[in-house]
Amino acid sequence: MKINILESKNQLSRLLRRAQAGEDVIIANRGVPVARLVPISAQDAAAGGDVLVWLQQHPLPAALRRSHAEIEAEIGHERAAWD
Repeated sequence: MKINILESKNQLSRLLRRAQAGEDVIIANRGVPVARLVPISAQDAAAGGDVLVWLQQHPLPAALRRSHAEIEAEIGHERAAWD
């Protein structure tokens, strides 16, 4: 099924159920496909946990660690440079 962005916002729960059931759900912007909803397999869901464990076991060096506030400030600075 193909659905436009505005319609998809109002029907997200239904679209997710259809994708979970295996239906191909395409979201379009002005008729041009931009995204596909697909179910996540149990294997894919489990792999996410593996990544988290690896990241916890291999932290960034102290010189590369930044707080949430520092990252947000840097993003704001970069965005301002584009204005």
